[in-house]
Amino acid sequence: MKNQSPTSSTKRLVRKLFLAAVGMFGFGFALVPMYDVICDITGLNGKTSGRYTVAEAEPMVVSDREITVQFMAQNGAGMAWEFHPNDTQVKVHPGEVRIVSYRAKNPTDAVMIGQAIPSVAPNEAAQYFKKLECFCFAEQKLEPGEEVDMAIRFFVDENIPEKITKLTLSYSLFDVTDSSKSAQEVTAR
Repeated sequence: MKNQSPTSSTKRLVRKLFLAAVGMFGFGFALVPMYDVICDITGLNGKTSGRYTVAEAEPMVVSDREITVQFMAQNGAGMAWEFHPNDTQVKVHPGEVRIVSYRAKNPTDAVMIGQAIPSVAPNEAAQYFKKLECFCFAEQKLEPGEEVDMAIRFFVDENIPEKITKLTLSYSLFDVTDSSKSAQEVTAR
């Protein structure tokens, strides 16, 4: 075995540490899409699917069964809007299409853009909650002092397990004003 100089062993160590750092960065970067895929497949974290399109056959209404749907709202850090559901809960029959709304008000003196992120609990119920239309599908721009009702048209899939009698739809509202402006500037070029 050859004697290695301190410089060559230091260079090898630096190279290994650099490769380890690049590998960790790559793994961390890949975690976000992997997490989204796992949540979509398993319904973990109560993530709801995007827009649901009703096929030619309308959902079958199960009139002998009721599900209580509760509505909640919270603001993300730094979001100044007043944000709440207009109804805290409704009873629906599986397959029945309903419309509810949330109220948002921009009490600031600046134009703001908000984005709502939905979540359903219990996690198992997320795959049975189908949104046909939702304010969460797009960013919401409010002028200073503007107040608006934002609607959701949804139904609970008729195949929801019997043991689920109550579910909660919760929205977290985030201020995306700065990131939205940046996106608009990039696309305008």
